[in-house]
Amino acid sequence: MLTPLDLKLFRDLGRMKGQIVAVSLVMACGLAMMIMTRSIILTLEGTRDAYYQRYRLADVFASLKRAPLSLADRIAVIPGVTAIEARVVVDATLDLAGMTEPASAHLVSLPEDRPQTLNKVFVRLGRLPLPDERRHTVVSESFALANKLQIGDSIVAVINGRRDTLIVCGIGLSPEFVFEARPGQSLPDNKRYGVFWMNYRAIAVPYNLDGAFNDICVDLAPGTQAGPVMEEMDRLLADYGAQGAYTRSDHNSAQRLDDELRVVNALSVAYPVVFLSVAAFMVNAVLARLVRLQREQIAQLKALGYSSWQVGRHYLNYAFVIVVLGTLIGGIVGRWMGGGLVRVYDLFFRFPALNFRMDYSAVGLALVVSAGASILGVISVVWMAVKLPPAEAMRPEPPADFKPSMLERLGLTRGSGPALRMALRNIERRPVQALFTIFGIALATGLMVLPGSMADSIDYMLTYQWNDVQRQDVVVFFSEPGSGDSLHDLERLPGVQRAEPVRAVQARIRFGHHSRKLAVSGLPRNADLNRLMDAQRRHIVLPEEGVVMSAQLGQILGARIGDVVQIEALEGRRAVLSVAIRGFMEDFAGVSAFMDIDALHRLMQEGNTISGAYLTVDQARWADFMREVKDTPRVAITMVKQDQLQAFRDTTGQSIGIIRKLYLILAIIVAFGVVYNSARIALSERSRDLATLRVVGFTQREIAGVLLGELILLIITALPLGLLFGRGLAIFIIENVRTETIRMPLQISLYTYTMAVLVVAAAACASFIVVGRMLRKLDMVGVLKARD
Repeated sequence: MLTPLDLKLFRDLGRMKGQIVAVSLVMACGLAMMIMTRSIILTLEGTRDAYYQRYRLADVFASLKRAPLSLADRIAVIPGVTAIEARVVVDATLDLAGMTEPASAHLVSLPEDRPQTLNKVFVRLGRLPLPDERRHTVVSESFALANKLQIGDSIVAVINGRRDTLIVCGIGLSPEFVFEARPGQSLPDNKRYGVFWMNYRAIAVPYNLDGAFNDICVDLAPGTQAGPVMEEMDRLLADYGAQGAYTRSDHNSAQRLDDELRVVNALSVAYPVVFLSVAAFMVNAVLARLVRLQREQIAQLKALGYSSWQVGRHYLNYAFVIVVLGTLIGGIVGRWMGGGLVRVYDLFFRFPALNFRMDYSAVGLALVVSAGASILGVISVVWMAVKLPPAEAMRPEPPADFKPSMLERLGLTRGSGPALRMALRNIERRPVQALFTIFGIALATGLMVLPGSMADSIDYMLTYQWNDVQRQDVVVFFSEPGSGDSLHDLERLPGVQRAEPVRAVQARIRFGHHSRKLAVSGLPRNADLNRLMDAQRRHIVLPEEGVVMSAQLGQILGARIGDVVQIEALEGRRAVLSVAIRGFMEDFAGVSAFMDIDALHRLMQEGNTISGAYLTVDQARWADFMREVKDTPRVAITMVKQDQLQAFRDTTGQSIGIIRKLYLILAIIVAFGVVYNSARIALSERSRDLATLRVVGFTQREIAGVLLGELILLIITALPLGLLFGRGLAIFIIENVRTETIRMPLQISLYTYTMAVLVVAAAACASFIVVGRMLRKLDMVGVLKARD
């Protein structure tokens, strides 16, 4: 049964429905973000863990040149090892119909005499190759979809220099390649790179690896430490060209997925905190205005026997209604947004099924968090209502002190109209309320900056990466390092205008207790096709001695310029060299290290060896060049700059564009809600004053100027503060989403700042129109009735 206080609550809510809805929507935006991100985390983590467990993703991986299969038996008896999978893994060139550029296939062998033990293939369509089938292959689903391949289609592949025709017998995926990209690449290019699973002998025989393996995966018993196992594996494989064992966390696919989860975790905290801060301010403003207007009602309630606790609880109920309404809307919107946004992850990650899972615990958490934020926002207001003595409350509020404002006393308002002076005096007599309004509008303005900064960062990356840094047309890598004559062979290809060699060596860089395994690349000192740039976009010239590395790698190692790091080559003679860091380069994907190519040759104790080259090609002879590359057996990988740029736009650019639009819509809702709420409160509090002005002869336009002029002054004050806050928020978000695999630069253009100001101004105009209509309907007779 409803009590009189409940009836009063519902009547007041009906009269305040516009403000209640505005505050609830702002709160719902923050809660929707929290529920959406927490649900996406639950979806990705749950799907990942189930996929890894069911299809047995290995715990430890190692690559090598060639080792007999009998060595795998010795690895299998290492303490803690429960299963192994010795296999052959190589890259091959594909000649796809209708595609000028060559594509790459990552060939992975399947055991012929037993089922797979680790990294099992999930077959979406078709079947695995039968034991006696040498040309049949299972193609990764991403590659098949991008190239519209179906069961029974044939693909021309160059396998160790021989052209052969492969037949698609299945389309599948594996937990080893959830993120399917070339090693060292931060973006997938599914049209030009795919994983092919074939029978062991179909791959081993062409590459003279029959009875041997060049890649091994290991599963560990629960609780087993990976370190000792990897040390023993490295010892056993040291004589076979091993490049060092590594754990699942360092695997390219798993690492990329883990980094994405870290990014979402950061966003699940930062954005809701800002939205809920705005909502707490708005709840405080609404209830403070309500308590001031209901002084007499509070006195009457206490005179009729209601305790201070009952009165305080009554006004807390207003906040709880907003919390429940905001949580309900936030839960519905969060589920809808999460269900749509989870599809974006299909651009990057491939699972047997990625179905959105609502995190219902996040709804409960949202309810608790929003209630906490609201209580913090209204506790002072409720205390004001509780401590108000009945006798004091029965009297109207003391008249406001409308003495000249500080600006008037300083003589800075000479020649201004009465509307401006009244606005200044009202702001000065209620400084706390004015500060809260400025704070709310500043937060709304800041929220508009972040979506624009994302677009600016993407534009900067496109210009920086594909114009300033990568100046080549194409990069080619050989299946095995070659002599200096290999560069001349590339220079003689049709249309090649310029060629710069590159030597890539797998190595481990150590500094103190930190280390990273990566490819150290050697370039000519005067290299211009792949330029190294610092944070100020200045060209870095490689020193004769020393190393230039990613700034991110320097942070990981805890090293600074001038520090000496140890570089241990993981191939060849496994030489170890101590070199000084001579500079940090700015890059936004992965981590890398560069040396002068001659210095790298000295480290490796080798001649003029190269791994590939950066090339510029005459576009008029592009087709001839690509045709020749396809027929060059030694070329294993061909990466075209324009293809990489398009892959970026199709994946990262598209996903960030969707997220940016989402953030923009939420920011617009907040901007309108804050300004409308402030204008509505001002109208409620000053309705008597405005009606009095109308009676004494002020026009409708003049009293609108009095009311809205005050808000305009507050908005003008809040805008620069909001832009500063927006920059700080962008810095915080971008710094917290920086990972080892991908990063974003901080870029905020004048256009972004301008758009943030214009959107807040448009929200203010829309709010002013709504409040202006209410002002025209002002009941002067009713408002001017004596309240005492």
